[in-house]
Amino acid sequence: MTPDVGDIRGAPVIIGAGVAGLMTALHLAPHPVYLLSPTRLGTETSSTLAQGGLAASLGAHDSPDLHLADTLAAGDGLCDESVVRRVANAADRAIENLMDLGVAFDCSWGGTLRLGLEAAHSRRRIVHAGGDSTGRELVCALIIAVRRTPSITILEGMEARRLIVENGAVSGVVAAKGGQAIIFPTRRVVLASGGIGALFRDTTNPAGTFGHGLALAACAGAELADLEFIQFHPTALDVSQRPMPLVSEAVRGEGAVLIDECGHRFLCDTPGGELASRDVVARAVWQQLGTGHRVYLDARQSLGQKFAKRFPAVTRHCRDAGIDPAGEPIPVRPAAHYHMGGVAVDAAGRSTVSGLWACGEVACTGLHGANRLASNSLTEAVTTSLWVAQSVAAAPAGWQWPRLVATAPPRPDPSSVRDAVSNGLGVIRDGQALSDTVETLLPIAVRNTGASDPALIALMIAIAALRREESRGSHCRSDFPTRSAQARSSRLTLASAMTVAAELNLRCAERSA
Repeated sequence: MTPDVGDIRGAPVIIGAGVAGLMTALHLAPHPVYLLSPTRLGTETSSTLAQGGLAASLGAHDSPDLHLADTLAAGDGLCDESVVRRVANAADRAIENLMDLGVAFDCSWGGTLRLGLEAAHSRRRIVHAGGDSTGRELVCALIIAVRRTPSITILEGMEARRLIVENGAVSGVVAAKGGQAIIFPTRRVVLASGGIGALFRDTTNPAGTFGHGLALAACAGAELADLEFIQFHPTALDVSQRPMPLVSEAVRGEGAVLIDECGHRFLCDTPGGELASRDVVARAVWQQLGTGHRVYLDARQSLGQKFAKRFPAVTRHCRDAGIDPAGEPIPVRPAAHYHMGGVAVDAAGRSTVSGLWACGEVACTGLHGANRLASNSLTEAVTTSLWVAQSVAAAPAGWQWPRLVATAPPRPDPSSVRDAVSNGLGVIRDGQALSDTVETLLPIAVRNTGASDPALIALMIAIAALRREESRGSHCRSDFPTRSAQARSSRLTLASAMTVAAELNLRCAERSA
């Protein structure tokens, strides 16, 4: 597919239209910007599905320093403290900005913001909208604001396929809509494409969230960071629906407990119990399932008939599955939920490739470390989007009519790699399974098929996981169960990953000979 060239006069292009992309576009106003969304705005984004809220130290007995401490503890030694401090200090202003944009957060009868509690937070500091529909409420308000902003050109149904790089700098985006491909010449691109959950069979993420932004960045030569750290939400509703409906952590924050099929509460002796950090709870649930038990979230005593009013979205999903959460336990299991790794960026969201920024889940800012603290993801998107927009606006357009030559690769399709990813990169990993995963994915990644880009990112994740010979945060190795004394972030480029994969496969072949 040979693309046409579209004249956008070097305006910035934002790839992705969740909270991070929408907010970046709004912050760039009145500078012209093009917003590419593969689907209709508000659909197929993890932001819309987010039930949790935004973490901000708004309570009388809270502070940014306490929010900082909780985030660092959850991140298990890998957070960038300067980034955490900056985000924690900016969170309250970001909430005010969202309210100015029309987001109606939940308030008490007195008119003050209602603050919820989630796992590993030492204070009630979670701001919600629409109960457990915060993401949907945010996205709806932001879409209205974006559609009212004349400087933002919205291109729905437009899917980015490749970044064009010349002399180490971005010079354009190759995109496709239907059967037509088009090049957008620009020296300023913002990735806001979300995470990787749809690489797995069990995920709370939409089908289009399979690391496509990471593949764009990797193929452009950008450095990726901490890819091995994937957060599995411990309480996805255990039904056949995909994406799996989420049973919000806030349900446990209101006192619900995890039990097996016999009614045994298996987290009784775990520090923090059901409100321990997500990696701890996910592993406990995973181990119960691995020994043949079923796992349920029991809110009968803590919420009972109040469940539907407090958690309307969860109630709707449960009832669709024939479950009454007020009167019976809810079947749950871990599911791929959030990626702490991503495109390595600096404090302004700049990647290692000139002209390429990343914002939201696709970026690795250093906020989350090895394990994201609950409800810090939306907070990250709404705070860092401002800094990304400021950096993009300050960068010279360098526009001239280019003579770009490129072809659009096939539309990515992760379906054929999900079994390998799910089997090798789950909640608990081991070296042999990771090596097998690399061996399976390498020949798929080097082909020019729809499975190649998803396989490429899964391959890079497997290599990062194989190289981290310790258990830390969300990364658990059964063959390396202890934490290393030295905390280190991991860095990987496409070139270095392919070298490691080729060497590993060569060693495997020599052993088999």
